[in-house]
Amino acid sequence: MGLKNLIGDFRKWLDGEDAASLAPEAPPARREWEEFLVSVAREVETAMQREMFTPPGGPTYIPREYLVFLSKADDSQWQGDKREGLQRGLYHVLSERAKELISDKDVQTKSFAIELRVDGTLEKGQFRVQPVWDSTAPKTEVKPRQKVAAPTTPVADPEETITAPLNTDSPATLVRPRAPLFMLEFSRDGEASETFPCHKPQISIGRGAKDIQVDLRLDGDLEISRKQATIERLADGRFAITCEGRNALEVAGREVTQGDRVEFEVGEAVRVGIYRLRCQLQSSSVEQLS
Repeated sequence: MGLKNLIGDFRKWLDGEDAASLAPEAPPARREWEEFLVSVAREVETAMQREMFTPPGGPTYIPREYLVFLSKADDSQWQGDKREGLQRGLYHVLSERAKELISDKDVQTKSFAIELRVDGTLEKGQFRVQPVWDSTAPKTEVKPRQKVAAPTTPVADPEETITAPLNTDSPATLVRPRAPLFMLEFSRDGEASETFPCHKPQISIGRGAKDIQVDLRLDGDLEISRKQATIERLADGRFAITCEGRNALEVAGREVTQGDRVEFEVGEAVRVGIYRLRCQLQSSSVEQLS
């Protein structure tokens, strides 16, 4: 089924027509995922209609961004190209729907964005949509936390390194990629660990936002602030963390509240919301700071 036909079927589904009659040749598994996408699109459209407003004598406004929170189970199914396809499919279908809803009205909001995130409280097949009017991420949810035993497995975005192709005829200097100063292992509860290479002695962690940049984004937990903490590598090979978020974090079981700075050893567990982190050294990084 081509993209054009698929979008056409989505629009018919959104209008409440029977999905089975539209694509009888589609296998059940494929129909299941298509119906999931359509269910999400319907919910985003409902939020768009609910939030849309036109002030007297002015243009029509709709939210600029829609956060779609998935369960951990569904999030694991929508990864890589499949995740990008879901976001693009939602965007294209809803762009057409927005034009139909607004009709011939003057529109102030020229574009909008769809972003997929994780909500650990949702069950498989459940999702929720949160419209965002401003350019920042949702505010941090502050509430008391229960002590939860952390898993032993420690997730990250590897830093992208671009190297120039070797060309002996070029006068340009070839710059070799630097070895990281330390490695940060991290994972969400119940998931496998990944490693984030840190090429500077101090990095920031948190949920991040369009106007708040962090080195390592920790998505899926609104109790983690947009900038939750700063981790720094000390000259003696130890580490220090400063809590900047409204909710406390833990270092080796010790609570660290907002504004506090605590030093810790290599390999000691740091708990930030649903994440567990560990700082590790490499022999090359020890030589760089010695």
